[in-house]
Amino acid sequence: MARAVPFLTFQTPRGQSAAEAMAFYVGLFPGGEVVSERRRPEGGPGAGSVEVAEFVLAGQTFRCSDSFVEHEWDFTPAMSVWFDCDSTEDLQRLVTALEEGGRVFMPLDDYGFGPFGWVQDRFGVSWQLAGPAGPA
Repeated sequence: MARAVPFLTFQTPRGQSAAEAMAFYVGLFPGGEVVSERRRPEGGPGAGSVEVAEFVLAGQTFRCSDSFVEHEWDFTPAMSVWFDCDSTEDLQRLVTALEEGGRVFMPLDDYGFGPFGWVQDRFGVSWQLAGPAGPA
């Protein structure tokens, strides 16, 4: 069966690390699990870095790798991961953890559609986090 999987490319020349990002994410999000990880062989370019890995957060599969080549592009907030939180406490915990060392685009607040925060984490990945909406 065909499937679409978000793919994250981390650039080691910019200090990004797929292994560090995966460890952070799977420890932070519910249902986090590294499914597979293949490293580049010693003696070659990018030795020891992540060639390709797969991880799951809250039932969503992601793939990622390290690029030992620095590219002209990087992550953009125009493409982000949306995450619906079960509680305002979980929303606060996630926003606080993800914004550390990163950047805040929309601080945690109620923008008329329930509590919401939009942050870019220290690895450059953008997250839009929504809490449960209040009574109508």
